[in-house]
Amino acid sequence: MEFINAMRKRYSTKKYDATKAIDKKLIEELKEILVLSPSSINSQPWQFQFVTNPEVKKQLAAASLFNEDKINECDTLVVFNSIYDVAVFEKQIKENLPQSALDYYNTTLVQLTPDELRVWFDKQVYLSLGILLAACAQMEIDATPMEGIEADKYQEILKMDGYRSLFAVAIGYRHDEDRNQPSHKPKSRLAQEAIVKSI
Repeated sequence: MEFINAMRKRYSTKKYDATKAIDKKLIEELKEILVLSPSSINSQPWQFQFVTNPEVKKQLAAASLFNEDKINECDTLVVFNSIYDVAVFEKQIKENLPQSALDYYNTTLVQLTPDELRVWFDKQVYLSLGILLAACAQMEIDATPMEGIEADKYQEILKMDGYRSLFAVAIGYRHDEDRNQPSHKPKSRLAQEAIVKSI
């Protein structure tokens, strides 16, 4: 499918068909695609969790405000986590990045406060969200990005150390009764000339 057509068809799914499963090969491709996501200085301050265990999904759903049904019905919940412990990040980049990246950290990023640095981490994680949504669209997998989660409860349920959950993405296949799909509710976007400028 041409990418532009895939993007025209994608939307935030509101109701999933719990009887439809994503092929395991596609799940493995999505994992690899996330590994290949871009980040500033190749920092990769993230961790992604693919949750299919029904009991864990149920616990996370209960900590997801108005997104509970989507999580219980979708095939897989992808949780996007950002490094919270700055020491974990410093250890990671020292072990994995070239000297030029370390120099950037030591001359520029090190001047940020821990909270400012965490905001920078979070921005990198959001880059990977766009990659996943685009990949799902191309693979004809439905997806719903959700910031409506209780991060502290997610951290407790997933037993994370040094990371915090930012958001989650339900992936699976739409239910025929989902009234948010474009065939029922056409996409609404600002006109291109209003938001895209050629100079």
